[in-house]
Amino acid sequence: MRKTHIPVLAGELIDLLDPRPGQTAIDCTFGGGGHAELIAGRLGSEGTLIGIDRDPLAEERFEELAGEVACSVRFIRASYAEALELLAEERLKADIAYFDLGMSSMQVDTRERGFSYSYEAPLDMRMDPEQELSAREIIAGWDERRLARALRDFGEERHAGAIARMIVRRREEAPIETTVELVDTINSAIPAPARFAGGHPAKRSFQALRIAVNDELGQLDRALPLAWGLLREGGVLAGISFHSLEDRRVKRFLGERARGCICPPEMPVCGCGREAEAALLARRAIMPSAGEVAQNPRSTSARLRAARKLRMDAGSAA
Repeated sequence: MRKTHIPVLAGELIDLLDPRPGQTAIDCTFGGGGHAELIAGRLGSEGTLIGIDRDPLAEERFEELAGEVACSVRFIRASYAEALELLAEERLKADIAYFDLGMSSMQVDTRERGFSYSYEAPLDMRMDPEQELSAREIIAGWDERRLARALRDFGEERHAGAIARMIVRRREEAPIETTVELVDTINSAIPAPARFAGGHPAKRSFQALRIAVNDELGQLDRALPLAWGLLREGGVLAGISFHSLEDRRVKRFLGERARGCICPPEMPVCGCGREAEAALLARRAIMPSAGEVAQNPRSTSARLRAARKLRMDAGSAA
């Protein structure tokens, strides 16, 4: 199955990361391994690839890849924030770290995982199938206010309140246990004109539930500074995002590190002493070409940002 995986913005990512023989690269979201395979081929026998993922299917894919590449390999099955904390404790230093955020194709295409609104499956959405919290638990147990807040904050769903009310009403009649039952509930809550505008009416709600189940934004907020701290001087951090909530976080994190003097313009001499610790490798987010979108429609919303580390953090070991 790994051979059919199509990594998004692969050429653009490789150009920005510029992996070279002997370097150490951290794939924080291994998934189907498409990006990792391309990078591993450039690291050579003296290089090291570290793959991170909490999904057992990703670990199986990594084992396949490990037998095909010349570089040293290591897999950490954990959320990427936890794995990066482990690497920081080990005082590892890397030349490359990158995130391919959101769901992987293998998760979407494994129907029984319940990530997609396109076919019937149990409500699940766990990236780590061993964790307790699932979409079913959220739908069954969260109160109306908490549901509405999650749909609004994580899905940017304008009808969050109406959908939350309908979920509570429906589950009082019978449990909502499948993706089809949830889609029907969402459709019932949304005004008819809105159901036929802006894509599938359940898209934002499913995104919100997936983010809530897997604590995706909390993970990203913890992981970005950890990954940055693991980089050597000259190392590159990159992130591919698929919705604005992720992209804003990556943009803000890299932008803050690329910002130098913050003194008012009227000051003739810098008094803050702030120096940029990063150089952005692209002024704006890089988006897939029309050709890539035609070949892989799932790449449509992808946004790539990257920055090079200019100096080590105070107190860091080189």
